[in-house]
Amino acid sequence: MNNGMTPVNYTIGNGYPGLQQQNFQQGFSQQQQGFQQPSNTQGGCQQRGTGGYTGNVPPQVMSGAAMTPGGTVVPTPPQFEQSYVENILRLNLGKVGTFYMTYENNSQWNAKVFKGVLEAAGRDHIIISEPQTGRRILLLMVNLDYVVFDEPLKYQYPGVVGNPPQTGR
Repeated sequence: MNNGMTPVNYTIGNGYPGLQQQNFQQGFSQQQQGFQQPSNTQGGCQQRGTGGYTGNVPPQVMSGAAMTPGGTVVPTPPQFEQSYVENILRLNLGKVGTFYMTYENNSQWNAKVFKGVLEAAGRDHIIISEPQTGRRILLLMVNLDYVVFDEPLKYQYPGVVGNPPQTGR
């Protein structure tokens, strides 16, 4: 413990090769003497920024983008939405469809069919409306077996721009 009588010798380094021991307080005071206040002040307040430093600034890189060992950013191809049922349904909002649903362990009805205008589709749900009654129905994706539409569907496969060409059968 330091009782205030003897100065504490703060040293850096512990005998490992390449590390030189130096007095921490001496090194710190030497650094303070060489420190200059940046000149980018305005109205008494220091502006944040690079402080005039313009050398060797790394390039801005999008998250997940690859870089070469030389520091060049490798461009990534555009990301497309994956082909999930919810995305296909979203491309076809406003179309009339027949939705076939199955409900396990239901004593009243195991399967049910809903027909209506597709209004919304999310990760776990579908909202349709019945034009005859005007009521809205929320269907859960977990119960969806398949959907039938009586008109062509809009469909965009990931990585393909636009609709693929229609082929005759």
